[in-house]
Amino acid sequence: MKVADRVAIVTGGGGGIGGALAAALAEAGAKVVVADLDAQAAAAVAEQINAAQPGAAIGRGGDVSDTATIGELIALAQEHYGPVDFYFANAGTAGALGLASDADWDQAIDVNLRSHVRAAQLLIPDWVQRGEGYFVSTASAAGLLTQLGAAAYSVTKHAAVGFAEWLNIAYGDQGVRVSCLCPMGVNTKLLYAGEQSGDPLGDLATRAVTTAGAVLEPADVAAEVLAAVDEERFLILPHPAVLEMFRHKAGDYDRWLSGMRRYQRGLRESEVS
Repeated sequence: MKVADRVAIVTGGGGGIGGALAAALAEAGAKVVVADLDAQAAAAVAEQINAAQPGAAIGRGGDVSDTATIGELIALAQEHYGPVDFYFANAGTAGALGLASDADWDQAIDVNLRSHVRAAQLLIPDWVQRGEGYFVSTASAAGLLTQLGAAAYSVTKHAAVGFAEWLNIAYGDQGVRVSCLCPMGVNTKLLYAGEQSGDPLGDLATRAVTTAGAVLEPADVAAEVLAAVDEERFLILPHPAVLEMFRHKAGDYDRWLSGMRRYQRGLRESEVS
């Protein structure tokens, strides 16, 4: 599905992958509503886009795990540009470390999963009626593999992959396209949140990702996403090695679990030494 002359909403668009996606979409000819919990960051990204493509973007602050906020974003897009064609559910949270508290789990579930569900609830009926629409879920390689040190992040990213997969199956024959982005390390604030937390589990979480493969730049990931959307490819893997890791996991689950425990021990021992 081509993005030129289409209307898109990008959540978590105030920087990182979301900011890069918004810029790439506008450069490709789309009109973009840039949404972020940080209203100033969303406005700054929109301003940068409009400097190159006048009128191509609007920045708006808000909690995109809230149904009312999502509805406002859809209405804003319709008012200024027309019906929404693409929704990039990119906002995410690293969440608390370890087993976490109930409140921490609630936040991770809301941001990493329910924000996708609530957006789909508002968008899918209209897309089915129109016979087209595109939902792009930003999950993580953690949603296919795991995330050392962070249970809530790992579990909610698995759930995001599962929801995107379900949407693809449920509505794919009715014109709704769905893709799921599962990168490993990307040079964003989220990647280094654990390392900067001062918690050994946070340091473990960051090093588990940065030592597993190359750390990509957000613009490179955005380019891969747009290429996948053009091909209507479901699984978007900016780090190709993730597919091989996923195959190893599926091929021998117990061996994979043993290997992950060994990897975790190695990271902890290197920290001590």
